[in-house]
Amino acid sequence: MQKIINPKRINWRELTARPNFNFKELDNTVDKVFNAIKENGDEALKQYTLLYDKAVINDFRIYNNELIEAEKNISTELKNAINLAKDNIEKFHLSQKLRKEIIETTNGVECWQESRPIEKIGLYIPGGSAPLFSTVLMLGVPAVIAGCKEIVLCTPPNENGNIHPAILYTANLIGIKTVFKVGGIQAIAAMTFGTETVPKVYKIFGPGNRFVTAAKQTASILGVAIDMPAGPSELLMLTDKSADPSFAAADLLSQAEHGKDSQVICIVNNLKLMTAIENEVEKQLNELPRKDIAEASIQNSKLIYFDEKEDTIDFINEYAPEHFILSVQREDENFYLENLNNAGSVFIGKYTPESAGDYASGTNHTLPTSGFAKTYSGINLDSFCKRISYQRISKEGIGNIGPAVEIMAEAEGLQAHKNAVTIRLKSIKDETN
Repeated sequence: MQKIINPKRINWRELTARPNFNFKELDNTVDKVFNAIKENGDEALKQYTLLYDKAVINDFRIYNNELIEAEKNISTELKNAINLAKDNIEKFHLSQKLRKEIIETTNGVECWQESRPIEKIGLYIPGGSAPLFSTVLMLGVPAVIAGCKEIVLCTPPNENGNIHPAILYTANLIGIKTVFKVGGIQAIAAMTFGTETVPKVYKIFGPGNRFVTAAKQTASILGVAIDMPAGPSELLMLTDKSADPSFAAADLLSQAEHGKDSQVICIVNNLKLMTAIENEVEKQLNELPRKDIAEASIQNSKLIYFDEKEDTIDFINEYAPEHFILSVQREDENFYLENLNNAGSVFIGKYTPESAGDYASGTNHTLPTSGFAKTYSGINLDSFCKRISYQRISKEGIGNIGPAVEIMAEAEGLQAHKNAVTIRLKSIKDETN
């Protein structure tokens, strides 16, 4: 890890930069696949699945009996863990339901909002180096709670043309029945245009590699909404003398093992702690099955020392981390929490690992990366809904606000707008007389 001591603000932009990808280099590939799927549908899906996933697929659909059979192929312990996580995720997202509240803004003028689900959504679940069945929970549970009518799940097959049973078990558990074994750019294209087998959707959710990210950006240009801009996973941790170096190292490595392009940053206010964490990272790294991936990520990651709290929190807000772990003395927590503006999800205290949020605490792990936490929220129930505003105006109400509407419409030169009010006010006046 790179070690930096009290970096000057002029250098912060460089330190907060994410790994660069030249998405223009991917454009030709993405455009080629999208055009093929648009023109040739399932036949193109078969060709690209063979090319990219090395799998021969004649039928992309997962049938109900396959969803049910998947339960037999995972352990009771894993099923229990998935069920626990599902329950917690449900509790947290159920609490986000919009409560209808009618507001009388003026006598006779009532306004309110109601939530409606997005009818057709697509969930992309990575299944390459790590089959992310946890993401099925994170996306599927709020989609079901929201009441989305059509939930399409796409996930890449292995070379034998199979899907990891934990993904299928989890989909069936939460009630998702429309599942396809198709991944990568071609899956995003299929959900964008629709094919003979895969339905077209209105909004696409889910993480993925740079090819999937580029494909989602193309989908958004073509009129299909996406959850958020996404990039490699990232974590920023703030520690002080109360932190346990072994805990800190484990948390850093938990994100580093996601991918070689993942980024982790650890901020300390104690140089001895910096050394201790660095040593623990090296020690634990050697014990990881995915050492080569984590090692590449760690080489591009940073240990940063700051003297001042104000510099520390300003740097954190500038970086806007996907995951932020706050492991400091209890008396110092409030300063950082009250001044924190930009983060996807926050993990407070030495016994709150980021892994808990990835799996089972109940919060959502689909979060903004690459600094987008400055402007985007993580996935929540509203991500699967639209809010529609309503108003009801009585005779009294139009009498109260009508003159103001007339004046404003006339000032903007919109005579028809004014007339729509004037004709009503005149009608009420005539009735009165």
